[in-house]
Amino acid sequence: MKPAPSTIPRHIAIIMDGNGRWAQQKGLPRHKGHEAGARTVRLITEECARLGVERLTLYAFSAENWKRPQREIDFLMKLLRRYLAGERPTLMKNGIRFSAIGRLHELSPEVIAELEKTRALTRENPKMLLVLALNYGGRGEILDAARAFAGDALRRGKVPTLTEDEFAGYLYDPAGKNVDLLIRTGGDHRISNFLLWEASYAELWFTKAFWPDFGIEELHRALADFAGRDRRFGGLGER
Repeated sequence: MKPAPSTIPRHIAIIMDGNGRWAQQKGLPRHKGHEAGARTVRLITEECARLGVERLTLYAFSAENWKRPQREIDFLMKLLRRYLAGERPTLMKNGIRFSAIGRLHELSPEVIAELEKTRALTRENPKMLLVLALNYGGRGEILDAARAFAGDALRRGKVPTLTEDEFAGYLYDPAGKNVDLLIRTGGDHRISNFLLWEASYAELWFTKAFWPDFGIEELHRALADFAGRDRRFGGLGER
């Protein structure tokens, strides 16, 4: 069943957790979990676009993930390049635009080239924006924004009065919208340094399902729960 358009979050963000544990439970190597997770990305992306979500941000590779074994990192980067190339027809068919946020300049030239090619190809697509958070950390984003603001202030020779809206213009995606619904799979109840500024008033929804098992039915459960929330944003609401 398709949720009512009036209840659909404009911006959904997902922490895709549990790929490795999913594989381990099945007696498979960890990389099989990442491959299964990539298939779930396609499923959920297409469904969100069908439902009319404006923006879907997926936590694909955190700044802390560099601490993982080099063999796993190498596989994840290879899988990312393969995903970017392989999903272009799907993105075009569904009218989905693509972008990425994070310290992208620290990624390999091969990954950067695939990111830019996918971004350029899908730039004019009219529907949902899919954003991958890569080499991303929420504290790092705020720090980078503060450095950019300070640099502008130095060039101007003075420190101007700064509003929250003006500061948001220094984030990785200045046009990005605040998160309405933040979903985390895998059973943990934390946001792990993800979109700290943008998710300050997000509704949080946690599930024990590992990311490869997170299907359309589970997504609809999250959306149904979101539709019943009373979002007051610090006010008293209507109750």
